[in-house]
Amino acid sequence: MQNQIIAIRQKGYDISDSRVVSETVSGSVEAMKREQFKMLINHQMETGDMLVVLKLDRLGRDNIDVQNTINVVCLDLPVADLSSAEGKLMLQMFATFAEFERNRIRERTKEGIERAKVQGKKLGRPEAHNTTIAVQAKKAGGLSQSKTAQELGLGIATIKRHWNKV
Repeated sequence: MQNQIIAIRQKGYDISDSRVVSETVSGSVEAMKREQFKMLINHQMETGDMLVVLKLDRLGRDNIDVQNTINVVCLDLPVADLSSAEGKLMLQMFATFAEFERNRIRERTKEGIERAKVQGKKLGRPEAHNTTIAVQAKKAGGLSQSKTAQELGLGIATIKRHWNKV
């Protein structure tokens, strides 16, 4: 995020740290379902305020969400002012491509999972055999679950998951 702030300041925008909104939510989540974004739009932005983003995908990937955001300036596009006719056209094109890309990623992921299932591949997280063996050894040695967690440097939930495995 610091790189984005530096780049925005280098473009001549005067921003204070109190005006920077940061969230670690995927851009594929609808804008108004993202708490920080919702608070920004509903409570912090006022008429005439400008939302400056370094890259369009930092704002969101849903075409409608992007179009409904007020007075956006995007610094990585040839036309920075997205409220101009050219800017609106560019915003719609890029937002449409971003939405298309998101849908294609979803399709490819689904196809890959289906192909893996057909090939008989085991999906999901690999089993932690070494952890099970270590936990079972401590259990056989008479240690409690909490003592086992301490000695192995693992969380109690992990210990409980492996406690009765064979």
